[in-house]
Order: sequence, then structure tokens, then C-alpha cells
Amino acid sequence: MTETASPPGLGTHRWLSLMVHDLDASRRFYGELFGWEFDEGPSQLGAYVRALREGHPVAGLGEIAPGAPRLVAWLPYIATPDADSTAALIRDCGGTVAVGPLDVESVGRLAIAADPSGAAFGLWQGPPRRRGSFQAPVGAPDWNELITADTSHVSKFYSLVFGYEPVHEPALPEEADYLTLRLGGRPVAGLRGVGDELPHDRGAHWLSYFSVPDVEETLDRIVELGGRRLSEPEVSPFGRWAKAADPEGAIFAVIRPGRR
Repeated sequence: MTETASPPGLGTHRWLSLMVHDLDASRRFYGELFGWEFDEGPSQLGAYVRALREGHPVAGLGEIAPGAPRLVAWLPYIATPDADSTAALIRDCGGTVAVGPLDVESVGRLAIAADPSGAAFGLWQGPPRRRGSFQAPVGAPDWNELITADTSHVSKFYSLVFGYEPVHEPALPEEADYLTLRLGGRPVAGLRGVGDELPHDRGAHWLSYFSVPDVEETLDRIVELGGRRLSEPEVSPFGRWAKAADPEGAIFAVIRPGRR
């Protein structure tokens, strides 16, 4: 595969969004859990708010139309300088585009797509530029990781579409099916191949990690607020982490970051 330079603004993980059935309840849950404050988002998106941490926009929460069947799941948005050309390239490389590209008032342009394994993600053309993962404050997104059966095929898709360099993570055993996606030598996201352990009810999906000061205390707080702990804390080369779900079932991870 020929290496080409990525256009400016292509491939960074720009935004994270969650569509829920009860927006007020989700605001209370994540506000109390991560210390988020909220302001109103674009009215074109319906009931939608931006979450702020230390004054920085870190994520968006929106409300699903009543009666609309939809999986409640965190969705990462990947930056592009041209949503239309990137959407066309996604189709050419075996992915699908379900929504858009469409303009969101004067804010930017978005699309919702899926890679060849079926994992959904968004495209975002425009601001904001949130902090990189290595600077994430407590309560902000720290990392996004694709959970898939096998990384070999899907890594080629993301390389062709976004210009990533997939690199085996040296901190993990050689037999581990884990690739770090890099832009200009900087880690941007991860691909984790889990083989037959891929959940049949979800298939391939992106898992978002949020930075916390204490994983065990955060898990206890998640349960107190009506969520669920889905795994016990464990230590990885990237920090101590665990997986959880909010009251509507959206799965996410919390991590006290080590190095990446």
C-alpha cells in the first residue's frame, strides 16, 4: 500500500456524541459522574446539548425521537476537511454511509458511516478542536478503541480513508491482535481484535474511554447513579481501567491513564 500524506485536519478524533431516550436523566448521570456542565447545542439536531469540562467542550448528548428504535451507544466523530469526499471514499473502500453528509446550521458538516465490519462512526468537518488524548482532563474522553473480530482487514480501511499508520503496540505481547493508529507518529486510536469473543448482540463497535482519578471509586459511583459495572478494574500498559454501562445501556470505559 502506498504511503501518502494525510490532508490537514484529517483523521483526528474530533468529537464524541451519545443519543439517548431520556436526555434529562442522562445529563444528571454524566454530570454527577464526570462533573460535566452543559450548554445548548445546534437546534437543527433537536434536543441536543454540549458537555463541558473545565470550560472545554468534550462531548454531545442528544435525545432520540419518541418511538424510534435505536441502539444507545457512544459514537466517535473523526475529523475531515471535506466530508463529502471522505464519505465517497468510505463507500469506495467497502464502508457505508447511513446519514449525510449534511450541514449543521453554521457549525459544520457531518455524516454517520460504518466500516466494513459494521462499526459505526461519524465524520465531522468543522470545529471544535478538543484537547488531544494525552492532555485529557479528568472526566473527558481519553481514547477510542475499535473492538472487532480481526484487525487485519479493517486496519487497511482506516489507513486508506484517513491516512493512519497502523502499528503493533510494542507494550503488548506480540501475539496480541492490537494495533495503534498513528498520524504523524502520534497515537490517535486503537484497534483491538477479540476473535470469537466479539459480542454477538453488538458486533464490531467503538469503545470510548473517559479519564478518571480512581477507577474503583468511579465504578461505585456509576452503580450509585443507576449504571452497571461490566468488568473489574485491570491494569494495562495504558493505565488502570474498567468497562461500565450507563442507565440506558450505553457502554463506555473509565481509565486512570498511564502512558500511551
